[in-house]
Amino acid sequence: MDLKKWIRDIPDFPVKGVIFKDITPLLKDPEAFRFCVDQMVDSLSSVSFQTIVSPEARGFMFASAISYLMKKSFIPVRKPGKLPYKTRSVGYSLEYGNAELHIHEDAIQQGERVVVLDDVLATGGTVKAIASMVEEMGGIVEGVFFLAELDFLNGRERLQSYPVHSLIRYS
Repeated sequence: MDLKKWIRDIPDFPVKGVIFKDITPLLKDPEAFRFCVDQMVDSLSSVSFQTIVSPEARGFMFASAISYLMKKSFIPVRKPGKLPYKTRSVGYSLEYGNAELHIHEDAIQQGERVVVLDDVLATGGTVKAIASMVEEMGGIVEGVFFLAELDFLNGRERLQSYPVHSLIRYS
């Protein structure tokens, strides 16, 4: 199945000059979503890990389904003020600004094997920040996984210390 046909471009969102990859048509179609999740599970099946760590909000949609199917732990990474317990935080740069993410301070155990999963790899800032937090907490990042990758933004360069896997690539 060609997953690209289920992802539409939205020009000038969230700011002028950005072409946003809208995955909601893929999520709406049960066959396309199932195919996507199954492909991601296949990609992850050869990796030895215990936990999927994923940022809100679009990453959650894939990570929770995959963690359920693979019987793995799921740890959410959220924006400030969204997690109820004590957190660690990290600031990072996006292609259109700056952001901050939080994780519960007891979410990762020493030596825990983790994959970081998100919907789109753009500049790599979000996932690099998450991977850094995981490692600071004693976790081991076994790889980073994406539905789609925007090659022209060179996000892989920022993530070169991790195996990077993407189902779809845009040149």
